[in-house]
Amino acid sequence: MNGPAEESAKPSVALFCATFLKPEMLHVYRHVTGLKNFRPVVVAQKCEGDWPVDCLVPIPRSPGRFLARAKERTTRRPWQASAAETRRFLATLEQERCEVLHLFFGNVAIHWLPLLRVCPVPVVISFHGSDVAGAMTSPGYAEAVAEMFRLATLVPCRSERLLERVAGLGCASEKLRVMRTILPELPAGQHMPPTDDAWRIVQAARLVPKKGIAAAMRAFAVFAGQYPGSTFTIAGQGPMEESLRRLARELKIEDRVEFTGFLSQDQLQGLFSMAHIFLHPSETVDGDVEGVPNAMLEAMAMGIPVVATRHGGIPEVVGEGENGLLTEEADVEALTAALLRLAEDSNFYRRLSKNAAISVREQFSADRQIAAVEEIYREAILARSGGNPAR
Repeated sequence: MNGPAEESAKPSVALFCATFLKPEMLHVYRHVTGLKNFRPVVVAQKCEGDWPVDCLVPIPRSPGRFLARAKERTTRRPWQASAAETRRFLATLEQERCEVLHLFFGNVAIHWLPLLRVCPVPVVISFHGSDVAGAMTSPGYAEAVAEMFRLATLVPCRSERLLERVAGLGCASEKLRVMRTILPELPAGQHMPPTDDAWRIVQAARLVPKKGIAAAMRAFAVFAGQYPGSTFTIAGQGPMEESLRRLARELKIEDRVEFTGFLSQDQLQGLFSMAHIFLHPSETVDGDVEGVPNAMLEAMAMGIPVVATRHGGIPEVVGEGENGLLTEEADVEALTAALLRLAEDSNFYRRLSKNAAISVREQFSADRQIAAVEEIYREAILARSGGNPAR
């Protein structure tokens, strides 16, 4: 660990995450704690859980936030941070001598235009997937979205596909960058098919429509008809849990489907170590798309063959027949066929397992992606000083 003198010599970056930190946002924590050549200053308005960092600055929410949200429901325009919140944020940037500000999630940054208008340092606004849908595409948001992109120095996105979506919202192409997720330390290994046909299939995701869990369950029901010893474990929590449990009963697979709820990183690795297939058939729902699913990357890094869909940034990572299998969205028959293909060809299964681990570990290693993140910060600082046309 670096000493105080060494840390103080590094340029500081303010990293704003409205809630630090929701359990499903481990990728943000790896980003914050992985920085090597920048000193992270975490700024948040709400703290959840135990996420130790060297510098965490709370900015209390304005007492008028409730009224601001109510006004948005009437005007259809995004509520904005208060003058007091903006002053507190500016004071933090000055006190911590920050040289760049990174706001996580575009649908959060849109509410901080008062800060962006007067921000004395370059601004990086990152998009991660769901933040290109919903109100962000509504007519009432159009003017604010355009201003946000104009004031941003750089706008990194989790995938090339997401970058295209953000460009479609009006972001200038010269400001767009790809900022991949950062993998944790994971045990490597070659996964093997089960010797007793008791396939353990896993999906780890929030229980929301875009994760395609209902389609996954329908495909598993057919698969389990041929491999009756198989199980399907669904790790995650969300608003669809009861409807998915009901579907399991309707499909008569409730004794083979387990809902574990949210799992810690260690628990998830334990689950993955015993799994044979990772199933993740994402779907586009009301414009909401994935960047690149973090759990899918972790499964692949551990050598688990993946069955997924041609959705969002997934095809940028999963090569059909190379390190996984891809189907069209919501195609239960194709999903079933992909599962059966893996079960019926052990040599093909082993090849996908090996290739998945090699490809993902090479592309998403912490060293490689932290270096890329820090290059974005350096580029933003240079752009603000007039050394780059991005701003």
